[in-house]
Amino acid sequence: MINRVEKLSLLSEMIAFAKYDKDIKHIEYNFLLGVAKQLEISREDFDYLIDNPINYIHLKSHSERIVQFHRLVLLMNIDGDNGDNNSKNVIKLYNFGLRMGLSHESITKVLYLMDSFPNKIVPPDVLIDIFKTQYN
Repeated sequence: MINRVEKLSLLSEMIAFAKYDKDIKHIEYNFLLGVAKQLEISREDFDYLIDNPINYIHLKSHSERIVQFHRLVLLMNIDGDNGDNNSKNVIKLYNFGLRMGLSHESITKVLYLMDSFPNKIVPPDVLIDIFKTQYN
């Protein structure tokens, strides 16, 4: 299980991803707040992270990194915006995945398959299978 500092780092990373296109949309804020609750981070700490990001901490667990990548995929597609920012967000997501130490092939496959699912949301079992295949 990840510790509190790692949880805050994950949340801070997601906030940075959401802020990539300047403002955090209401739907993104609610999604992030839900993740904060899931990670047992208080609303006060969550709101503090919005204006005061913390440094990225590399997760040791491969499975935790996959879960975080999936959260970022969900966050990217939560508002259904397919405008000009989408290609920039895909590049940003790809780079976040690489920084987490995930396989280039797996990230590419997830991003490629994303378009074939409703609302571009890759089901967790599909995502896990993609990373398992590349990990073995």
